Amino acid sequence: MGMETAIYNRLPLSSNHFLNSRQGDKFYLYKGQALSLTGGMVTALSATAPGKGGGVLDRPVKEKTPPGRESEFDLKKKKKITPPYRVILHNDDINRREYVVQVLMKVIPGMTLDNAVNIMQEAHHNGLSVVIICSQAEAEEHCRQLRRNGLLSTIEPASGGC
Repeated sequence: MGMETAIYNRLPLSSNHFLNSRQGDKFYLYKGQALSLTGGMVTALSATAPGKGGGVLDRPVKEKTPPGRESEFDLKKKKKITPPYRVILHNDDINRREYVVQVLMKVIPGMTLDNAVNIMQEAHHNGLSVVIICSQAEAEEHCRQLRRNGLLSTIEPASGGC
């Protein structure tokens, strides 16, 4: 069965319940319950008081969020439901290519040098390029930041997912 420990006397099961053991009694812990082996019979020992439910869990209580504040679950659910938007960079004859790459890396989280160069090149050759696909609120903010830095940018609904 595993490791055995010889313990005799009075063992606390809970604050109000004790187990009185005698020499020769053997107890094993099996899946969180103490089992008594006396006279060849196996008896489960419970640490719950009568009428306390015998290990039955209470019904979970739904967390209440104060008005105006959304739980993390609600925010994730809302983010998944909102339709995706494209942030589009338009070519212009004013800004240098190096500057466009620097602004993209500064404004768009996680933008790498390689991606920024590819987006800039696509906008330069084709007139426009998709910078990122994200939620409408994020797209509006990225577009504002690109414009604040002197780049031409718009947003439009995307047909695919984020």
